[in-house]
Formats: sequence, structure tokens, C-alpha cells
Amino acid sequence: MHFKLIIAVVEDADTDELVHAARAAGATGATVLNQARGEGMIPAKTFFGLDLESQRDVILLLVEEHLSRHILETLAEAGGFDARPGAGIAFQVDVEDAVGVLIQMNSLQERVEEEL
Repeated sequence: MHFKLIIAVVEDADTDELVHAARAAGATGATVLNQARGEGMIPAKTFFGLDLESQRDVILLLVEEHLSRHILETLAEAGGFDARPGAGIAFQVDVEDAVGVLIQMNSLQERVEEEL
């Protein structure tokens, strides 16, 4: 079984909704890193040196490769990534190997067989 890592950088207010959407789309779990910072194409506005932009969270999802595109598209739609500037970004990378996923593999195998 092969995996992809989906990485999503989102507004912290949207994190729970996006994790639930990813789970509904086939993700078996998520890791959330809180209080990430960054800057997009247009620099954030400041007020006397204080950042006015909201905090970001990084969502990490290790997913089965056949489900990855659907989960990625679900995140983009649920988060409005293409509709609102600064709403978030998500991308996927190949995972060469993973351990600690044996328990999830049975569930994933059934789900992938249904999809195919």
C-alpha cells in the first residue's frame, strides 16, 4: 500500500471543519500543528507593527494514494481555497515508506477496493 502526505495550511478558525471534511472523504486521521505563520503573495497589513492576519494551522494527513486526490479536492472546496485570497493552500507529496499504520491498513484496503 502506498501513501501520500497532504499538507494544508489554513486559517485556525477553519481547522476543525476541514479535518471533518477530510475524514468524510476518506482520511483516517490528522495531525494539526498550531500557530504557524507565513506570508502569501500580498504581505499582511500591520498596525503599529502588530500583525493583523489570523493565525494559521498546518494539517498533516497521511492518506492512501488512491484516495489522496479526492481528499485534496475536498479540502480545497470546503476551505474555499480558490474562492477567497488567503483562505489556505494544500498540496500532496509522495511518501516513500511509513510505519505505524498497520491498524489503519485493513480499513483503508476495504475503502480503496470499494473506490476502484
